[in-house]
Amino acid sequence: MSDTTCGSTDESSSNCGGNDPETAIDDNAASDGGCAANDAATDGGAATENKNASSPSCGASDSSGSSSCGTSKSAATDEKVGSTADDFDADPGRLFAVGLGPGQPEGMTQRARATLLEAEHIVGYTTYIDLIPDDVTEAADELYDTPMCGEVSRTEEAVDRALAGNDVAIVGSGDPNVYALGGLALEIIESKGATASALDFEVVPGVPAAQSCAARVGAPLVNDSVSISLSDHLTPMADIESRLHAVAAEGFTIAIYNPWSRKRRENFETACEILLEHRPADTPVGVVHGAGRDDEAVEIVELGELKSLGETDLIDMTTTLLVGNEETYVWDGQMITPRGYESKYDY
Repeated sequence: MSDTTCGSTDESSSNCGGNDPETAIDDNAASDGGCAANDAATDGGAATENKNASSPSCGASDSSGSSSCGTSKSAATDEKVGSTADDFDADPGRLFAVGLGPGQPEGMTQRARATLLEAEHIVGYTTYIDLIPDDVTEAADELYDTPMCGEVSRTEEAVDRALAGNDVAIVGSGDPNVYALGGLALEIIESKGATASALDFEVVPGVPAAQSCAARVGAPLVNDSVSISLSDHLTPMADIESRLHAVAAEGFTIAIYNPWSRKRRENFETACEILLEHRPADTPVGVVHGAGRDDEAVEIVELGELKSLGETDLIDMTTTLLVGNEETYVWDGQMITPRGYESKYDY
């Protein structure tokens, strides 16, 4: 999976929400150009698809009486959102944050599929929209997608469409609560002076990358585990390093998201060095690239070998690492972290 950059910020204009080159949010299992942490492929294309070939209009009224759904924002990401709840005349619709799971249609939960079929509008990163089965997207009234680095604008777009009276699903890979847009949606709803209850806001969970990737290498996470993202786009690297030291020293198994991008190599190298300070070099590590996608690749390596993989195609933003603890071992090609049954039962 190739990387991309965030140089193009002129996403396709829509009158249904903010349109700005905002910061990116970590989502589960992605590709990165130094700005998006879990967007699963590169795409610099146009942002908007309107299935009815007409300009979407969401029902907010301004002083001139024209209909819009918010205004374009400037490049600064800390400015207020373009519209507020008071700008909308319609009774609010519903807003769902839907996790698509690892990527293949059969990895989507039945609840996620049913929710998408109910939604009138589906909003998401271009690659995530492409992961949705055709029969689901064809059932929607409108699709709205943005390329990488469109997380804030498309989330505001989804909120505005719901405030305008539509039932809207904003989608992401994995689970909306794991380095994803569930929290951002609530923050934007709050910033607009609306409420989650007014929009019947609901998170529809999906299978997170840690779990889907762990399944590819056996059973590495059956005891206490934590997840850490190496993307320092929104979290300072000093904090990431501190957390790595803490969890590695305590013997948790660790799922590492967003390990590498072309613009951010040193974070991966630093992480490998920190892990080796606390764990033996022969500690098993599951390396899962593109779980559930066409370019999936899986290896189990020793921790001492991990840093050398940084220059290979195996490690990128679609990769999740499963780092074993002092009890994890490999048997018949499977990573196993004992839960503790062997100390209580004979088998």
